[in-house]
Amino acid sequence: MQGLSPRQTEIVKLARGTGRVTVDDLVTRFEVTPQTIRKDLNELCDLGVLQRFHGGAMFAAGVANVGYESRRHISSDAKRRIGERTAQLIPNNCSLFINIGTTTEEVARALHAHHGLMVITNNLNVAQLLRGYANIEVIVAGGVLRHTDGGIVGEATVDFIRQFKVDFAVLGVSGIDTDGALLDYDFREVSVSRAIMAASRRAILVADAMKFSRSAPVRVGHISDVDYLVTDQWPEPGVARICADNDVSVELAQSVDGDPPT
Repeated sequence: MQGLSPRQTEIVKLARGTGRVTVDDLVTRFEVTPQTIRKDLNELCDLGVLQRFHGGAMFAAGVANVGYESRRHISSDAKRRIGERTAQLIPNNCSLFINIGTTTEEVARALHAHHGLMVITNNLNVAQLLRGYANIEVIVAGGVLRHTDGGIVGEATVDFIRQFKVDFAVLGVSGIDTDGALLDYDFREVSVSRAIMAASRRAILVADAMKFSRSAPVRVGHISDVDYLVTDQWPEPGVARICADNDVSVELAQSVDGDPPT
């Protein structure tokens, strides 16, 4: 399964804004058949983004994250481009943290041509992606293994991270609120992300446009705490204004034809 279509992305945004969408309303809005809308809703529900009810679907907000394998497929092309753009911001011969997330894993994948890097991670998938590249030193944080996604979390992980002061942090989150709050689901993971930010000179937040239409219950920090936001679409005006007011550089991942997505 590829990333969400533009119509599915818009459906999710509508569901988040109103709490629910109906088949009849979506048919009228997009001028497609009910069968097409039902297929869109079923795919979004299979990914855990929406929950079906008779005649429509509601936004699946709040208490549980979408499964790891499903997250890998959501906005997969956008995540790849974000990974490549982020890698361009990271120079050779530097140190960095990479935290848990399918988008941060795309950053790791794009770092293979770099040399002289020291990468510290609490993500076993990142460590596996970088295994075998002698030009990149990989340090894996200790702690409790989260079997669902290969993340390493807990107080031991926080204590381990506090030993370092690195050049960059590459961070993913589950959602970005309209007030700029960075949100996630697991408090243990949030504690690790906070420690990573505190132990880094510059922070790069990587987030596809879907993150602006998702919520989560635990606050990681605020978008003003980072130095770069790397995304595939311009953020909503309120978030864009917060970035501008706090000198957060918004970096757009390029589309296939070389033009920034709109």
